[in-house]
Amino acid sequence: MNQKYPHPFLAREGWPFIGGTFLLALLWTAFAGFGFIAAVLWILFLIVTQFFRDPPRTVPSMPEAVLSPADGQVVKVEKTIDPFTNEEAILISVFMNLFNVHCQRFPVNGTVEDVQYYPGKFLNADLDKASTENERNAVIVRVNDGNRITVVQVAGLVARRILCYIQKGDELKKGERYGFIRFGSRLDVYLPTDATPCVTIGEKVLGTETILAKLAPKAE
Repeated sequence: MNQKYPHPFLAREGWPFIGGTFLLALLWTAFAGFGFIAAVLWILFLIVTQFFRDPPRTVPSMPEAVLSPADGQVVKVEKTIDPFTNEEAILISVFMNLFNVHCQRFPVNGTVEDVQYYPGKFLNADLDKASTENERNAVIVRVNDGNRITVVQVAGLVARRILCYIQKGDELKKGERYGFIRFGSRLDVYLPTDATPCVTIGEKVLGTETILAKLAPKAE
């Protein structure tokens, strides 16, 4: 389904911001010369441009692997309750700062069982309570091997827009692009309790290329 959405190296979500900051910096430089303000505007343009980069990624071939849905740093690996399914789960949280790639890519091969959006606050996404109090969008996925996971986009302190391009019933493959969060955020991944985490707190991960965990096969 989301193959209909093109994703060049600079994400389409960022084109208005990239174009706007470039035009502002260009006009200021043209009419006021290159001074302090012009330098700040050009630096802002460079920061915005790098924020919206969306490079291609290699998808690991391991069938039981759950891939990281985004770039960032692992801030939590713990047993908890998945608030969207009310099932016991292992939670792996990935925090994205302003310098990470901010598009989200699907972590497994599976079918979307449900998409749940919740409005909320815009607390620092590094805080524990951000998972339950911030604006968030949860995608519940039935993995092709029978397991079920939940992937949650969580808005952050600066983030003001969660974008999700999939809906209930969509079938996606690992590495397919499905969403974007503008300007700082977090991804929570809830896994079955028999999954084996492959990352530790503090570890830096790359969307699609890093294996977050391995799923245990479901009994026939």
